[in-house]
Amino acid sequence: MDTHQSLRERKKEATRKLLAFTALEMFEERGFDNVSVAEIAEAAEVSKKTVFNYFTVKEDLVLGFGKHHIDEPAEAVRTRAPGQTPLDAMRDYVLTGLAERQPMLGLSAHPLVMRIQRLVDRTPALAVRQMEYTEMTRARLAEALLEEDSSRLSARLVAAQLHATQQVLAGENFRRVTGGESPDDVYPDAVVTAENTFEWLRTGMGDMLRRPAAPEENGSSRAGGGEVG
Repeated sequence: MDTHQSLRERKKEATRKLLAFTALEMFEERGFDNVSVAEIAEAAEVSKKTVFNYFTVKEDLVLGFGKHHIDEPAEAVRTRAPGQTPLDAMRDYVLTGLAERQPMLGLSAHPLVMRIQRLVDRTPALAVRQMEYTEMTRARLAEALLEEDSSRLSARLVAAQLHATQQVLAGENFRRVTGGESPDDVYPDAVVTAENTFEWLRTGMGDMLRRPAAPEENGSSRAGGGEVG
């Protein structure tokens, strides 16, 4: 039974990859909006229904490669070690992702990652779907926090801060990688930046970027202000 299940799962994964890579090639050649799901199904020699059995919406044919990452921050919080805070769990999650050169931390120069990002950058529908993934990740992280008796508002605020931190760090790493630096060269700086950022979150914003107080006015500064005859 286990062997049969394993074979079945391998066949499903092979079909998923066939559909995704077929779609990606067609989108790159003709543009996302100019290719229909029916055309993708025909090229992959499956039915249109089969495509939607594997991918909820057309956009997931491109972004589905990373869809499994949506639940990871929430899972990191749920499975954290005794004595750890959600902040600790997210810090460990980010540092592990950096060490593994994970795309969601911006430390991947894999050709497939680059192809997908180029397509997203020039396709509004994909950018919108990517934002929906972001909202799903944040919502599920908030749900994980809410399970521990946090108030709904607190859970949403903490989830927003933790996930936004991951996104900003990833964006900076990816900017450097797409600028020509290798992930291995970026990695040491990325670790230091992540550690400093999470320590900053731990201590709070405090007086960061407080503007200097305005100089006090005194009598001399107002002297000589009489009318000109």
